[in-house]
Amino acid sequence: MVPCMLESKSQRLWRNWQTRYLEVVVEKSVQVRVLPSAPFFPLFALFKMKNTNRRRFLKSTGTAAIFAGVAPAFLRAQDKAGARNAIIGEGAHQYECLHDWGQLPAHIKWGETHGVAIDGQGFVYIKHRSHTPEPMDAIVIFDGKGNYVRSFGKEFHGGGHGIDVRKEGNAEHLYLSDTRNGVVAKTTLKGESVWAKKRPVETGKYDDPKSAYSPTNIGFAADGGFYIADGYGSHFIHQYDKDAKWLRSWGGIGNEPGQLKTPHGLWLDDRPGRQPALAVCDRANARLQYFTPDGKHVGLVKDVSFPANIDIRGELMLVSDLHARVTLFDKDNKVIAHLGNDPEWTKKVLANNFELRQMPQLWEKGRFIHPHDACFDLEGNIYVVEWVPTGRVTKLRKLA
Repeated sequence: MVPCMLESKSQRLWRNWQTRYLEVVVEKSVQVRVLPSAPFFPLFALFKMKNTNRRRFLKSTGTAAIFAGVAPAFLRAQDKAGARNAIIGEGAHQYECLHDWGQLPAHIKWGETHGVAIDGQGFVYIKHRSHTPEPMDAIVIFDGKGNYVRSFGKEFHGGGHGIDVRKEGNAEHLYLSDTRNGVVAKTTLKGESVWAKKRPVETGKYDDPKSAYSPTNIGFAADGGFYIADGYGSHFIHQYDKDAKWLRSWGGIGNEPGQLKTPHGLWLDDRPGRQPALAVCDRANARLQYFTPDGKHVGLVKDVSFPANIDIRGELMLVSDLHARVTLFDKDNKVIAHLGNDPEWTKKVLANNFELRQMPQLWEKGRFIHPHDACFDLEGNIYVVEWVPTGRVTKLRKLA
């Protein structure tokens, strides 16, 4: 913005305001735009906006924010080099986008970043699928500031997919899925094996040797048991007890209620005020399906596009969506925000057989390509990992 040569009284008042630089996020239609900073942001510029944009500006920032000095919340949206970071979301759910988060050591190069989880200390566990000739650690751990802590998991090379952390008694464990080798494993936080399960022949669903089995994620039952989603195989959910013994299976390919097509991620939805039920990302059917803990179908959620995985914090449910967005739902499963959503950007992402995922030079700040997993940390920040060849990890730092 170029300042006028002559200043009005309102301009002078603004320029003399205690904060010199104000970065304003304007939501235009469904797009997130960051206005360039200037020595001052003249008040008349606000009133020269189109009416609809001005209303959205006032709604998203709050009139009081303009006059009461909350500019520092926006000014925080700068990385260490001083470059501006995009802010996405609205109201009480606004986040600063810190793309390419985490300091990788020299011996690791990201493949497709598929899974993310947080332990009780706030360490961030990221699972990726590398296609390098030599096996590479599939699980990389960072502290909350992005510093590398350790890595392990060469045995999952080429199949790195689902990862979650569970506290059992005084110890925490990782539950891992390997889509290439058809393995679900339980390990310590340092990668020491507790058990590993292969093709679940005990279910009776894989009697035909040609039946595919490729587990994508694990969900946890309230009684210490767990669920395995055969998302890339035969489209079943398998339930096990706390001793890892099979109980039952359900699903199978189809689009009727109770049938599944790529059940990719799953989570026990036990948010306050809700009857506990297993939420499943029925990805290729573009919906979430809800089941009782023992597998009876009870409902659908359709405000998703291509859902990949789920996390919960308090009354919020977080759904990573492979079609370029991350969605927040309230306790009644009403959409709070589609973070990063922009229909025109999504068209670009999906065009020409997803070729944009191969072109990081064209990726934009505040936009996602293919969010494959996302989770909350202990402070309400969100980590998003994406299905792109070079890997992409974004920390969404909570601002409001």
